[in-house]
Amino acid sequence: MGMTMAEKVLARTSGQDVVEAGQNVTARIDRMMTHEGFVMCAMTLQGMKIEKLNDPDKVVVLFDHYFPAPEPKYAEYHDFSRKAVKAFGIKNYLGYPGVCHQVMCEKGFVLPGQLILGTDSHSSTYGALGAAGAGIGTTEMSYAMATGELWMQVPKTIRINLEGEPGNGLSAKDMILYIAGKYGTDFAQYKSIEFVGPLAEQMSISGRMTVSNMGIEVGAKFALFEADQKTLDFLKPVGKGPAAVFKSDDDAVFEEELTVDISSLEPQVACPHNPGNAKTISEVGDVAVDQVYLGSCTNGRIEDMAVAAKILKGKKVSDSTRLLVNPASREVLMDMIKTGYLEILMEAGAHMITPGCGACLGGHLGLIGKGETCLASTNRNFPGRMGSGESFVYLGSPATVAASAITGKITDPREFWQGTSF
Repeated sequence: MGMTMAEKVLARTSGQDVVEAGQNVTARIDRMMTHEGFVMCAMTLQGMKIEKLNDPDKVVVLFDHYFPAPEPKYAEYHDFSRKAVKAFGIKNYLGYPGVCHQVMCEKGFVLPGQLILGTDSHSSTYGALGAAGAGIGTTEMSYAMATGELWMQVPKTIRINLEGEPGNGLSAKDMILYIAGKYGTDFAQYKSIEFVGPLAEQMSISGRMTVSNMGIEVGAKFALFEADQKTLDFLKPVGKGPAAVFKSDDDAVFEEELTVDISSLEPQVACPHNPGNAKTISEVGDVAVDQVYLGSCTNGRIEDMAVAAKILKGKKVSDSTRLLVNPASREVLMDMIKTGYLEILMEAGAHMITPGCGACLGGHLGLIGKGETCLASTNRNFPGRMGSGESFVYLGSPATVAASAITGKITDPREFWQGTSF
């Protein structure tokens, strides 16, 4: 019997020829990623008198959630972590290059067929490159760093066939919001999703990252795309190891197979306070926005900035709102400078935020106050996610964010843009 992508990864990492959904395995981890969560990991390990990691070369540490430090305690956490990195012999300390998931991919730390665990729920992003990525807590990560392995249950797999020709104004973000709205935010609870089909093959790595990133928003343990030639081309200049095509066996068994045809799909907006509360742009109504937010590990890549720049070129941000732009990494920011997108957005009236997580998790830099409304290209809109618990966050694509910046209210991007972004 053939295996799914998730089963293949967990069979290899547990030293078995074949595994099945529901089976418990102890898997050797290929890569471990941690951001500010490293503070708790290091304190836990030191408290247990553990001085050596199982394999420090498998560990990647960078800071993104609270940089620049918004409070003295975070500066102290960073200082403690820098010292602990040296003490544990971790060579892959990256400093402050941007959001962890973006940096992990662009720096080649993610390879097809790998098992990659991170102390961040959106580690499912790595599925865009054919890797089984999942978030875990700092206690689990401490154990994994010390032993190199972790107990896991082999998940069942849902295969989603993506097809259809995207219409104007549509992007990968609209598609994953539609999926969350149609099937619910828990339909893939502790399951692996495989995104396949003609549209999946057409999608850019950036678009795949957006979809895999939000896999956790529908409950998925892993959110995988097949590793194809496009994947290998992306990894060729950066990959830290050999990469090969990776997909499920032809006779693999799936719990469920779904088809999503986007041919007639309209731009989507997730209304407060749930990513699954998705509506078409025409259903949202007249919603004024105090802030629009472009960025994050979901939609802070250069392709997203390009769409916003096309829409905002020669135009101005409405006096009734503010546009915050948060590149996912320093590399994206440098590309914005080289392409001229930064100048276009700044001339339109945008305010730039240091590459990193910014306001996405309610940490700092761009929070909204009581009664305020924000439209963001981020991945979550829970109460208090971006500031006050009495604020309102809507989720949309970079195109919808840019169009709304011009009008000061949630706006159909097709009024300003006749392109697609997949």
